[in-house]
Amino acid sequence: MATNDQSGGKAGQLLIIGYGNMSGAMLAGWLNAGGDPSRFAVLNRSPKSVPAGVTQFTDVAQAVEANAHDAIMLGFKPHQLDETAPQFQALAKGVSVHSLLAGKTLAQLQDAYPGATSHIRVMPNLASRINKSPIILMDHGLTDDQRGRVSAQYDILGSAVWLEREEQFDLATALAGSGPGFVYRFIDSLAQAGAKLGLEPDQARSLALSMVDGAASLAAQADLSPGELADRVASPGGMTREGLNVLDDVDALTELLTRTLAATRDRGAKLSSG
Repeated sequence: MATNDQSGGKAGQLLIIGYGNMSGAMLAGWLNAGGDPSRFAVLNRSPKSVPAGVTQFTDVAQAVEANAHDAIMLGFKPHQLDETAPQFQALAKGVSVHSLLAGKTLAQLQDAYPGATSHIRVMPNLASRINKSPIILMDHGLTDDQRGRVSAQYDILGSAVWLEREEQFDLATALAGSGPGFVYRFIDSLAQAGAKLGLEPDQARSLALSMVDGAASLAAQADLSPGELADRVASPGGMTREGLNVLDDVDALTELLTRTLAATRDRGAKLSSG
């Protein structure tokens, strides 16, 4: 990450505060793409297994003394922001703060870390590990040049997407950040349905996974929209059309997913106020 100075100060490491599933996936993605492990550091209360060459701190004072980072990434639980902010303010002073905290607004980040040069909301998903995640971004305080460098760094993990209106952030998070969970549930349910109707469970799971992998890859490369591709698969009076008739009846699938995204988005608002 921190191959360029994004803070207006020294160029150094990205310090990841809170090393969980998401920040771990992002670090793996950067390293998979050839990132230098020495440009990353992790601060976690208890020691964790980190990639070779990545610095690990278990104490704030150690990280402050090292004074090697030009950006920090907040990877702890959203509800811990107010509680932990005083501990980490020395680490945020004069550098850029990147936040993975779902629901926490730019204004809340500014209040928590007033000494930072810029504040950036970041929402990836676990496909960062294989460099195939959309990365939703919104900032306060970056220059155009710094914004371009941030885009380049997050593009390594997949595709950086900047939002201009913060009220869209929770909805975009629901779609692209939480979305893999919904896709995994769909794959699991599809496999369970196949098993329920007579296939061996392992065979049904393998077929479902392989099918979704191929279908998603084709959709990403096709000139047609996913809706048009669905109609191309379904010939009139054929098997696929009969199945689509079930999903399309009174827009059942769209209505279900609309309620799913709305519930996910609304949870973001609650996290912001909590």
